[in-house]
Amino acid sequence: SLCHGQLGKFLHQRELRALTWGRGEIFRCHSAEMEGKKYDLVVYGATGFTGQYTVDEVARVAEGENLTWAIAGRNMAKLQKVLGEASLRTGKNLEEIPIIIADSSSANSLEDMAKQARVVLNCVGPYRFYGEPVVRACIEHGTHHLDISGEPQFLEKMQLLYHGKAKENKTFIIGATGFDSVPADSGVLFMEEKFKDGSLTNIESYFAACPGPKGGAVNTGTLESAVHALANLHEMKDIRAALYPEPMPKNEFKLPKRVFFHSDQVNKWCLPFVGSDEMVIYRTVRDHLAVQKIEKPFQYLAYMCMPNIFAAVGFIFFGAFLGFMGYFSVTRWLLLKYPHIFTLGLFRKGGPTKEQIDGSSFSMTFVGRGFDSAANMKPGAKPNRLVVARLSGPEPGYVTTPACMVQCGVTVLKELKTMPHKGGVLTAGAAFSGTNLIQRLETRNLKFTTLSDTVKN
Repeated sequence: SLCHGQLGKFLHQRELRALTWGRGEIFRCHSAEMEGKKYDLVVYGATGFTGQYTVDEVARVAEGENLTWAIAGRNMAKLQKVLGEASLRTGKNLEEIPIIIADSSSANSLEDMAKQARVVLNCVGPYRFYGEPVVRACIEHGTHHLDISGEPQFLEKMQLLYHGKAKENKTFIIGATGFDSVPADSGVLFMEEKFKDGSLTNIESYFAACPGPKGGAVNTGTLESAVHALANLHEMKDIRAALYPEPMPKNEFKLPKRVFFHSDQVNKWCLPFVGSDEMVIYRTVRDHLAVQKIEKPFQYLAYMCMPNIFAAVGFIFFGAFLGFMGYFSVTRWLLLKYPHIFTLGLFRKGGPTKEQIDGSSFSMTFVGRGFDSAANMKPGAKPNRLVVARLSGPEPGYVTTPACMVQCGVTVLKELKTMPHKGGVLTAGAAFSGTNLIQRLETRNLKFTTLSDTVKN
């Protein structure tokens, strides 16, 4: 538990500083005469549940990466408290970390924030309600923007509306840089490296959650984003058609999408993955085709593992119930008002406890299929090469997500000149192809292992 005496002392010291330089320090660097950007990273939405863990992660890595940073949000007192608690959790002295007052409903405050930052780490969701003004402010001021959205409509709408302007301003707007969907995008980059000659035809991913003895839980913000995304899934057809008027080139080696099956690769009962990974990877593949990194598209199918067949059947009914509750406005209101009741405690305000987070982990097994040589990719031929790799990492929502987001931000700062694009609204897989992102993730305990690489003659 936090030491309240230490926290009170921390907040008192910040209040004394606020009396001497106060809001003048916050807004002084908003001047148009300011040369360059003042902060490498700004964590926007620092008082939110995931935002607080992102502050912790930045605090841990900033010194080693020689980064300047600040936090931003609506409420000064709450932001000061976040820094005090982060200082106690990380053992870092955060008394001098600046605070910026910014609110998604105030365009001027967002512009003030964007003027000061090289990269904004946006933790304020649901993004369909609060994301676009931040994106717009960042593009206007040449500030790179990363989010942790798992909302496909928002992600593709931003690409549709702002890709051209972001590219023109040499600004990166990179979506889904948390658990949705950096592990999946990293798996794609990993497999592309294994099949360097473009002979990759399919990737299947198998996500397995590994809760600890105390179990697990998810903060209600994630549920709110997911429910609104599902309720408005019909929007995707029109957005996707406008974004990609030309169909994807045909993949002659497509696998059927499976619904409920036992996988020999992971020895588990599996269901389709309920996250946004497949939709995100679709955009990554489209990008890699456009920049001619690959000549032919590969297929990506995402699944999740169940502990046993009974859990799989139970999840199907549970998912159907949540889908029903989220479909109608009245039941949707009830679901979001009383999430702990309707989700049997899986989603709750305040999210998981520290013990639950510390005890949890995950793995993603990637099964890549293709040919031992691109020359053998002929009509009617069957893929003869199988590569199986595994990504293992800490708790997905509040350890892996901040780690992924922060390392994506560090990669933008450190490897901007070697990134394959000069700007635009992109996926992580499109933006960070050819960079050291995977190596950076490994420093934060996300480890790739090649389990097998076999060729059938």
